[in-house]
Parts: sequence; C-alpha cells; structure tokens
Amino acid sequence: MSDYKKVCFMYRHKDYAVDGIRSALGLAVENMYSYGVVMDTQIEALDDNTQESIEMLRDMEGEIYSTVPANVENLSLEAISLEELGEKLRDMTHIIPYGIK
Repeated sequence: MSDYKKVCFMYRHKDYAVDGIRSALGLAVENMYSYGVVMDTQIEALDDNTQESIEMLRDMEGEIYSTVPANVENLSLEAISLEELGEKLRDMTHIIPYGIK
C-alpha cells in the first residue's frame, strides 16, 4: 500500500472551478496525486495562469477532467465519462466536492 494520498476535487459550478484547479495544483506540490473534474457546467474560457496551472499539474502526474464535451474541446481538458469517473473515485483516498452552490 502506497503512502501517497490521491485526491479528487469535483467542481460542479463554474464560479469555483478556477480556484479549485489551483487547489489541486497546491496538493500536487505537496506530493499528493491530485485530480480535478469539471462536472455539469461549461466554462467559456480559462486565463493563461489557469492554463499554466493545469500544465504544471500534468507535469506532476495530475489531471483536470471534464464530463462536459465542450470543455474537452474548447479548453483541452481530459474527457471522462461518469462511469470512468466512478472507477477513478474508487482509487482515491480523498474526494472533495468543491464549491457546490
């Protein structure tokens, strides 16, 4: 059993997604496997700092996923289905619903 923690943030509202992406990066910097999932909401655009945060997270073996095809196409987020997300969540040590309105 690995001592590494695996954390998945679940972003259900676009107003909190950018802050949540930074939080995922922060945990990756602290030597945790960190992921985020933009769910049920379309994000129009991400600024350069947020795009850079996603790239840094990917460099540390993390990822930002989305269940929304428009986010995958327009923002280069990684696609994930609800079924795939369910499987991924089974591997997590922590699941954090982030900024739910």
